[in-house]
Amino acid sequence: MGAPEPNTNGTGGVSARLGLGVYRLAGLLATPFAPVILRRRANRGKEDPARVSERLGNASVPRPNGPVVWLHAASVGESVSLLPLIARIADERPALTPLITTGTVTSAQMMAEQLPPGAIHQYVPVDLPRPVARFLDHWRPDLGIWVESELWPNALTGLHRRGIPALMVNGRMSAKSHGRWQKLRSMAKSVVAPFALVLGQSQVDGDRFTSLGARDVRALGNLKAAAPPLAADPDALAAMEKALGDRPRWLAASTHLGEETMAGAIHGALAPDHPGLITLIAPRHPNRGPEIAKALTAQGLNVGLGSRGDVPGPGTDIFIADSLGQMGLWFRLAQAVFVGGSFGDYGGHNPLEPARLECALVFGPDMANAQDLADGLVAQGGAVRVADQHWLQGAIGGLLASPELTAQRGAAAASYANGQARVLDATMDAITPWLDDASQSHPKI
Repeated sequence: MGAPEPNTNGTGGVSARLGLGVYRLAGLLATPFAPVILRRRANRGKEDPARVSERLGNASVPRPNGPVVWLHAASVGESVSLLPLIARIADERPALTPLITTGTVTSAQMMAEQLPPGAIHQYVPVDLPRPVARFLDHWRPDLGIWVESELWPNALTGLHRRGIPALMVNGRMSAKSHGRWQKLRSMAKSVVAPFALVLGQSQVDGDRFTSLGARDVRALGNLKAAAPPLAADPDALAAMEKALGDRPRWLAASTHLGEETMAGAIHGALAPDHPGLITLIAPRHPNRGPEIAKALTAQGLNVGLGSRGDVPGPGTDIFIADSLGQMGLWFRLAQAVFVGGSFGDYGGHNPLEPARLECALVFGPDMANAQDLADGLVAQGGAVRVADQHWLQGAIGGLLASPELTAQRGAAAASYANGQARVLDATMDAITPWLDDASQSHPKI
């Protein structure tokens, strides 16, 4: 099953080729500077120093014999949505080797812990012609599967030139991204045309891909709905339950800059009405823990920091959970949860992770990254959407004051989340023809 031909006829085709040519030329000119930029990023903790070479397309492990399916997810959120699909492919098609690429240090750490046996993780090459060519020359994938909204022109056109089909699963395109691509409409058409199939999270996402020139577009739902409940170490959970006792508490999860100080102000306002209140904060980027602690201490709050080895004590107002891989623990400890990234311009984060664990949810006005899920949770009574800090304070205060309301909303959230799991089956059914073709491939070794 070959990749579709991009439309390069007429004026639009000339514009597309010109746009891609300019992008490629700019990439060639930037290539000599890539190692320096990557080293600087590594010094700031944004790259893995031991694996920077992978970002330049240099593989760190040999290519296995047999067919390889390349699956790419940008960061942690996309990686989480991809894990159930990887597990199904590995289980049902053992002849295929899943090659997973991500672009962030935290997503690589998560993949190292959760990938099934036989799957390979590499950092995605920067989208420059030579690193992409080195990557493709080494791995020679038989199929490419992209997740959500990754549209890298050199990688996609590189697959197309080699006759390798590319699929988009869990496709998402925000209004902002769609607007930017609309301004580069001819180039966008050539970038999305290599996708033999686009599976959108929603009809709105599907329509946006269609408007840019994607061909076979279907709206199946959000793969994040298929992920299993986040795990928690039983010993760590028991220890933290003992430390917290029966103190009232709420969790601000996956927070970004500004949301932590907002949580601190809300804590100060609610504490007089809820004796012993403790606010738990799990920042989206755990490396920000110390700076968050400093800002909250400046607000006159007693702050504990998990990465420092602190344990919540009777006088702890705020506890910052700045360790990777422990969200399942915190969701189990605080059934009243604010979903971070929903204030500002971040688009919110996956609300199904806390919903599966029967958490009563509150989020701000911006849930663009999971709009359908957020709307569904609100409609089913598992979440409320608030406009500002004042309304967030009222929503959290209401949950703290009523365990019955918290339990009712948590049950509704879990019911909605459990009803979404069909998406994985539908996605597997849709991509089966391409997996069949890949399984029958016999690349030269």
